[in-house]
Amino acid sequence: MCAPIDTEPHVLSEFDKQVDALRAVLSLKGLMTVDELRRGIEEIPEDEYHRLSYYQRWIRSIVATLLRKGVVTEAELSAALEGR
Repeated sequence: MCAPIDTEPHVLSEFDKQVDALRAVLSLKGLMTVDELRRGIEEIPEDEYHRLSYYQRWIRSIVATLLRKGVVTEAELSAALEGR
């Protein structure tokens, strides 16, 4: 059963804004297309997909795409996350 879609305007969190900005920069730099973003989102397993917010799905897709393309490595990603 599907839940009703909330069509009211949403306030974007800082996380949401940062993910959107990252996607825009990656697109401008030619590192990721909107099609790759969409494809990555569609590859998220259904149970995980439903647990994630809209922009969490985006960041999951962005990370998977950048790892797959070798733009970043697992080690670089881990080091960056540890340094937060």
